[in-house]
This record gives sequence, C-alpha cells and structure tokens, in this order.
Amino acid sequence: MSRKPRIAVFASGSGSNFEAIAEAVRTGELDAEIPILLTDKPLAAVITRAERLGIPAAAVNPKAFPDKAAYEQTILARLRDEEIDWIILAGYMRLIGPTLLEAYPNRIVNIHPSLLPAFPGKDAVGQALNAGAETTGVTVHFVDEGMDTGPVILQREVPVVPGNRELTEAAIHEVEHVLYKEALQKLLAEEQTRV
Repeated sequence: MSRKPRIAVFASGSGSNFEAIAEAVRTGELDAEIPILLTDKPLAAVITRAERLGIPAAAVNPKAFPDKAAYEQTILARLRDEEIDWIILAGYMRLIGPTLLEAYPNRIVNIHPSLLPAFPGKDAVGQALNAGAETTGVTVHFVDEGMDTGPVILQREVPVVPGNRELTEAAIHEVEHVLYKEALQKLLAEEQTRV
C-alpha cells in the first residue's frame, strides 16, 4: 500500500486556509498528511493554530539569510527531511524562488482572492473595490516564477459588496476554504490515477 501524499503548508498570517486544509485532512475529506507548517514570520498567528491542531510548525526567518537562495535551501533541506510531496501556499506573502520551483515543478499550489488574471499581487480585494468591480473571486493555481501567473486549477466567482471590504473579504474566505479543498482533492486524485 502506498503512503499518503505529504504536504507542507506555507503561511505568513492568521492561517484560516491552513486550518481548513488541516481539518479536511483530519476528517479524511482530503487523503493526505501535513507533517509540517512553515512560516516566514516567527510571530505569525498561524503558529498558534498549528500547535492547537497538533501539527509541527517551523518558523524560518528570511532576514537571517544573506539571500533568497540561502533561505530557500534551508527550507528545501527541511522539506526533504519530511519527505514532502507538495507545497501548499496558504497566505504565504513571499514570491517562491528558483530553488523551490526547480525542486517542486508543478507541485507548488497557491490560492489568490481574485479571478486571475484580474487583480494579481497584494490587496486583491482593495484592487477590486477600487476598480468598481461587481464580481471578484477565488483562484487556486500552480506557482511559477511570476506573481500569481501560474496555470489555473480551479476558480469560483464571488460578488463584490460595493464599498464594503469586510463583507467582501468574508465572502471570499468562505469560498476559499471550500475551493482549496476541492482543488487539492482534484490534484491528489489525478496523481493517484497516474501512479
């Protein structure tokens, strides 16, 4: 019997998407294991969530390294120790560099709060509100060297609540927590059929 896919979740903030993924793993909705959470912020709230969920967390501060390559080499060594198959970005606020991209081709996945290619980068909700958009959405996509430019896996539309960032963000988060699980289920199922 083959082992379950091992995924590392990368997060920089509060970790609500991380928790939704971890819960899906715990209930068996997602057939995978999460041996580690990695964060670039030693004080990120996601660390507390990981502790509560019993998932080991590692904080690797990029400021402690001379450059991105050295930072990512340290992360890569940890991922190899943990025999990680997939990297899942859940609010990880840093561009992935060549070191990890080359080690995990088509195995790094991100979620973004817009219907890409619309509103890439930081503050996608603010961009949508400022543009007067009637709809925005959620995109799960593969990561490449660009900013939110990798191939789309799944997308779902979310209506914008005009002038109301809080309600728009709440609606987006609700969709994110469902769509990310669906996308990961799809990827892992496709991989199983290839094995």
